[in-house]
Amino acid sequence: MKKDTIIKLTNTFEDLLHFTDNGVEFWFARDLQHLLGYEKWDNFQNVIHKAKVACKITGYEDADHFADVGKMVSIGSSAMKEIEDRMLTRFACYLIAQNGDPRKEQIAFAQTYFALQTRKLEIIESTILASERVTARKKLIKTEKELSHVIFQQTGQIQNFSLIRSKGDKALFNKNTREMKNKWGIGNKPLADFMPCILLKAKDFATEITVFNAKQYQLKSEKEISDEHINNNVSIRKTLISRGITPEELPPEEDVKKLERKLSTEETKSFREQDTFKRVDD
Repeated sequence: MKKDTIIKLTNTFEDLLHFTDNGVEFWFARDLQHLLGYEKWDNFQNVIHKAKVACKITGYEDADHFADVGKMVSIGSSAMKEIEDRMLTRFACYLIAQNGDPRKEQIAFAQTYFALQTRKLEIIESTILASERVTARKKLIKTEKELSHVIFQQTGQIQNFSLIRSKGDKALFNKNTREMKNKWGIGNKPLADFMPCILLKAKDFATEITVFNAKQYQLKSEKEISDEHINNNVSIRKTLISRGITPEELPPEEDVKKLERKLSTEETKSFREQDTFKRVDD
């Protein structure tokens, strides 16, 4: 298929987009009929029927994606006639493409187009989740730096930070830091770099409380701050377990440092692609 044909079909499909009063996007079946190369409405109706069956099989209500409507069209001499039509969601358009005649160039385009759209959504979702985890890790680093500063200011011993953090890990995981590293098989790398996002946020919250109370109550010794940090992590652990999450039973995730590099690479690639499109348009 020629590039100009692909661009034309893509632009035409998006140009045919409408929105309901509630902001829900839809396409008219009559418009889609011609875009996908069907001359006769009856033939296109057969494709719509197959798509509706597929919709039901996948567990969705076909009425939510294929809404019967009437449409007024001109028949000459200022006369109007109501004809049968349907409002289709993007999912309905996808199902129609999947059940259309693949010998038609337009159907082949639509099948590829929706496959790419689905892949884009998967990539976007994956990127958002990865970005959230990287952000959570950075937030924990910031909070732990603050705790380190508070410990030094109020106990006079910087080495107390490692000890207190380790006691916090033991309270959260019911295993010490080394035992968790062995369980996850991560060697001497930072434990937090492999934590799922939920645990990063849980650990950060416990540490935030420790920082707050250490300042609030002017805790002056390693034991006082350790006890505070242990209690906070125990409380967080109890909350997680009450919601069916056992911290030490969760599997490790990809090294957050590698994840951050991947996101940086994807961002650079995206900027390059945007620059390429700009130069093409110019």
